[in-house]
Amino acid sequence: MSNIKQYQSAVDVIKTAILQSQARAVKAVNQEQLALYYGIGRYVSANTRKKNWGQGAIEAISNQLKQELPGLRGFSATSMRNMRTFYEEWRALEPNSSVGTDEIQQLSSKSSVATDEFTEINTNSAVATAEFEDDREIRQLQLANLPDFPLREFLSISFTHHIAILAKAKAYDERVFYMKYADSYKPTVEDLEKAIKQDLYHHQDKMPNNFLTTIPDYKQAYRAIRMFKDEYLLDYINVEELGMHDEDVDERVIESNIVHNVKNFIMTFGRGFSFYGSQVHFDKLGHDHWIDLLFFCRDLNRTVVFELKNGGFKVGYLAQLSAYLRILNDDDRRSHEEAPIGIILCKHADKEYAGYIMQDFKQPMGVATYKTADEMDPELLKALPPKEELQRVFEESSKKEEKQ
Repeated sequence: MSNIKQYQSAVDVIKTAILQSQARAVKAVNQEQLALYYGIGRYVSANTRKKNWGQGAIEAISNQLKQELPGLRGFSATSMRNMRTFYEEWRALEPNSSVGTDEIQQLSSKSSVATDEFTEINTNSAVATAEFEDDREIRQLQLANLPDFPLREFLSISFTHHIAILAKAKAYDERVFYMKYADSYKPTVEDLEKAIKQDLYHHQDKMPNNFLTTIPDYKQAYRAIRMFKDEYLLDYINVEELGMHDEDVDERVIESNIVHNVKNFIMTFGRGFSFYGSQVHFDKLGHDHWIDLLFFCRDLNRTVVFELKNGGFKVGYLAQLSAYLRILNDDDRRSHEEAPIGIILCKHADKEYAGYIMQDFKQPMGVATYKTADEMDPELLKALPPKEELQRVFEESSKKEEKQ
């Protein structure tokens, strides 16, 4: 029997599942797709792990599916292996698992994989070996200790986002965090992968701040705390490419790079930010004030000031930032807006000390640090703008300095 005939039964089952899924896709595209991929992943897992199929089976089945369903996309051998991973990593979501819910059961019962053959696999072969059974028990125990599984977020994000999370975030808590992040901010897969690589999970909610004591609405305060990290990777700024030593880098050079790459800067903080300007001038009682970077955050309904410092944290920076926030609050704030927030971005800081000092300030503020491309992992350097572009920004900044 040829390989094509040998795998015909598998092709027929998967083809039926695909066609049934496509017929219902108008009502619940993403949930239906996830249900389909989860079921196919279960089927592929059972047959490959139990070695019912021979070597090269997934490639052969994928190729035959393409022949029988011309124009079919998303079922390459790699994609089918991803479906297997998707199932194996989340198989504790089976209806009889510790996180089984009515929604999951309903999704399973309506899923396109509810054929006799798939039902038999679901009940008899999903964890076909002892080692899988042991692993399933471990996962059930882990999930039993985390009762609030984010089912809505799980069902809302795309399969490609799920695969990115599974590939790059290994711990359960991290995966849940990035599912919620993907649901809230709707990043592209590339932006999600970048957030994971920059370890957003471990830096979130860690920035020294005084939000709880300066923002009256505690919900707003916690929303602001979740908005900012304690460290940012400004990987499009390469000090070494600019031919400058760290201690000689003018803050305006880094600021120029941020302005030039303002979209990347905004995506570092989230989609809710819009750019107001750099070196924004305010005249207060005859005194000039220049704000480094000014944004508006729609999610917080507040103006956000970023003061950029090339060196380490100094107490005096808080006083400067406090003055800016007072002026913005008095002269720039609209009646429907909340009070502005200020963030000091510096190269390094004793964060415990910074958090202690800022508690006596009445305006909401925080202190975060940043790294530039010369401090990055070599893989991150691939994201940099061309050297010539960075050099041009540096030269323009130098000319401005000469004129002042």
